[in-house]
Amino acid sequence: MRHVGLAFRSSRSSEADYGGWLGQNGHSTKTHPRIPDPVCPKILLHEIPFITMSLLTDLINLDLSESTEKIIAEYVWIGGSGMDLRSKARTLPGPVSDPSQLPKWNYDGSSTGQAPGEDSEVILYPQAIFRDPFRRGNNILVICDVYTPAGEPIPTNNRHKAAEIFSHADVVAEVPWYGIEQEYTLLKKEVKWPLGWPVGGFPGPQGPYYCGIGADKAFGRDIVDAHYKACLYAGVNISGINGEVMPGQWEFQVGPSVGISAGDEVWIARYILERITEIAGVVVSFDPKPIEGDWNGAGAHTNYSTKSMREEGGYEVIKKAIEKLGLRHKEHIAAYGEGNERRLTGKHETADINTFKWGVANRGASIRVGRDTEKDGKGYFEDRRPASNMDPYVVTSMIAETTILGKQ
Repeated sequence: MRHVGLAFRSSRSSEADYGGWLGQNGHSTKTHPRIPDPVCPKILLHEIPFITMSLLTDLINLDLSESTEKIIAEYVWIGGSGMDLRSKARTLPGPVSDPSQLPKWNYDGSSTGQAPGEDSEVILYPQAIFRDPFRRGNNILVICDVYTPAGEPIPTNNRHKAAEIFSHADVVAEVPWYGIEQEYTLLKKEVKWPLGWPVGGFPGPQGPYYCGIGADKAFGRDIVDAHYKACLYAGVNISGINGEVMPGQWEFQVGPSVGISAGDEVWIARYILERITEIAGVVVSFDPKPIEGDWNGAGAHTNYSTKSMREEGGYEVIKKAIEKLGLRHKEHIAAYGEGNERRLTGKHETADINTFKWGVANRGASIRVGRDTEKDGKGYFEDRRPASNMDPYVVTSMIAETTILGKQ
């Protein structure tokens, strides 16, 4: 009986790779280490065609432009919990550069907590396009928001609400800039315990880990750097990364970004991070206090300025804006992320959740103003209250609504 053999080999493979696999006269003497036994029967290579297929990684990295004009668009949206990112892919006839060129698409909202089973259809509206760092080529990632078949935004569609605020003439005129510092914690998949920590135990106290280097201080840097480069490739305005105070915790910064684009960029950056940790077999947590006790929480400090704040005399505008934020402190706290009360304790570089205060260079304040802003008499301020699991559409639009539109 003759066997048709399939061997998987990469472009770097050589005949030496197969030493010990083929015996005399081309007979197989043992299973190739890359192929499960049932797939790799003993074969006579000198009698039958030798069919070579790419390794899985080669197939994943296929350049589609060599054989077709078609592209893959990965539609990304936010599920019913407000933090669960979802995505699915579709084939398009050719490259696309503007969201308006993309078709709307439906999905089963009853499976994402966004619609009842008897009326489950929810529609994705493409809103922003990014290059796909996983498929590369002309393939794209598409940020979408969600609507009913009648065209009404569903209750969890916070992007639609934010877009209304950012399209207001007074807000447009002020060109609001945002810089968001997204903190997160990397966890071991099986035990949900921070990367680098002994299972069931604790590392040394905080101190050496912030911006630290070395195998005993920085845990998960390969994931962090992969994410950094993938975001740059995608077109995210990512401005930096650093290790955080708690070991296993990291931060990336997005911005300065204008208006609604800040939310789009933070959400797609989160999506890319989730995909990379999926590949690495690690879990990313946006919990604002992943480990109880004498450990820092995780926030999403939001830096903010308007045109008036960036111009001469802007420091007075900043102080008036901070006063407005203080008047709506409770409303902002309620919208700044779940579980934030476990983080905003007045310790670990936070202000108490029930207290509003601001200061220059004060990391224990609700609002921090930088020394340069004070010195120059213009610039920006940092809202330190948002939790790491906040919705950037909600936080950015609410800050604009309070400080520019004067909502009370």
